[in-house]
Amino acid sequence: MKAVILAGGFGTRIRPLTYLNPKPMLPLVNKPFMHNFISWIKSHGIKDIILSTGYLPEVFENYFGDGKSLGVKLAFVTEEMPLGTCGAVKNVEDHLDNESFMVFNGDVLADINLSEMIKYHKDKKSDITIALTPVEDPTSYGLVPLDKDGRVEKFLEKPSWDEITTNLINAGTYIIERKLLDLVPPGENYSFERGLFPNALEIGYRIYGYVSNAYWLDLGTPAKYLQAHQDILNGKIKFDFPGEELLENIYLGKFSKFNKESLRSGPIVIGENCVVEDGAVINPLTVIGNNCHICKGSHISGSIIFDRCTIGSGCIIKDSILSYNVKIGEKVIIDNNSVIGDNTSIGDGNIFKNGIKININSNIKRGEISF
Repeated sequence: MKAVILAGGFGTRIRPLTYLNPKPMLPLVNKPFMHNFISWIKSHGIKDIILSTGYLPEVFENYFGDGKSLGVKLAFVTEEMPLGTCGAVKNVEDHLDNESFMVFNGDVLADINLSEMIKYHKDKKSDITIALTPVEDPTSYGLVPLDKDGRVEKFLEKPSWDEITTNLINAGTYIIERKLLDLVPPGENYSFERGLFPNALEIGYRIYGYVSNAYWLDLGTPAKYLQAHQDILNGKIKFDFPGEELLENIYLGKFSKFNKESLRSGPIVIGENCVVEDGAVINPLTVIGNNCHICKGSHISGSIIFDRCTIGSGCIIKDSILSYNVKIGEKVIIDNNSVIGDNTSIGDGNIFKNGIKININSNIKRGEISF
C-alpha cells in the first residue's frame, strides 16, 4: 500500500521556528520530525511514499533523497499553489495505483496501529476509513459520530456544546480507495473535511471510523511542540532515542564533553560534539542538539535547544525553545514558552518570559529587553 504525506503547510502557528524550516522538518529529539514519521509508517510495512510539499521543498529533498537510507522509496510532488488537504492528494494521483492508499497529515505525532487500521478497512469493505481519536474538549475540532457498526453518520465542524454527541475527532490519517479521487476537482483548493468526505457520504459511499486510543498530538504550536518532547522523554510514546544511554535515562551523542554533576537525573538528550562546562546544570525534560556549548553556571530545564547554539555563563533557560545558531550572552533568562528564532544573538542580562517570540536573525543588545 502506498502512502501520501501532506507536508506543504507554512507552519504559521509555530513561527518563528518555521521561517527558515518547514514544520515537518523541525527536530524532534534531534532528528527531523519527518524522519521519525517515515520510520513509524515503515514499521507497518508501508515503504512506497509520496511527499506532497509546498513550502521550502528543497529541505525535504536534500535530506531524504530517494529514501534508500531509510529503507523506503520516496517521490516528491510540490504544489505550485496551495491546494488544500484533498487537492494536494489529487495533485499526486499519477503516482498512485488503482487500489487503496493511505494519507497522513505530516504535522501529527501519533502511535496509531496502522496494521490494524488497514485490516479494519479491508474487513469493512470500506471506501474511506478515517482514524478517530477521543479528546476532552470536542468544540475545537471536527467531530465524527459513528453508528454501532462504526460507520460514519455525519461530519460536524467545530460544534457548540449542545450539538455534541461524540468526542471522537478526525486524527488526520485515512485509507482511501483510488476511485474516490474521481470526485475531486483537479487543480482546485479542496479539503477532505469539508469537501470529499461529506460529499462521498451524501452520495452513499461506505465511510468508517477506526477508533484509536493511541497517542496523538498536533504539533502546531510552540506549546504543543514542547509537550511532544516532554511526552517522548516521559515514555508516553515509543521512540528510538539518538545517542548512547551513558547514564540512566540520559542519552549523549558522540564526542560530547560533560561532568556527571551537570547531569543529575533524566530524562535528558544531548547531541554530538557538545560541551557542557563544569558548573552548568542540565535538568530533566531537556533536549540539546549537536555542536552546542553550555557555559558554567547556566541552568537548563524543560527546554529544546537546536543545533549550534551557545549559552553563556549564569543563564536560566526554562520551558522554552532556541532554534538553530542562537548565541546567548551571560545572565540571560528565557522562560515560560518563549521562542528564539534562528541565527539570533542575545546580549548579556536580557529577560524573556511569558511566551515572547524573537524573530530570526535578531540582534538583541545588552540589557535591551526585560519582558
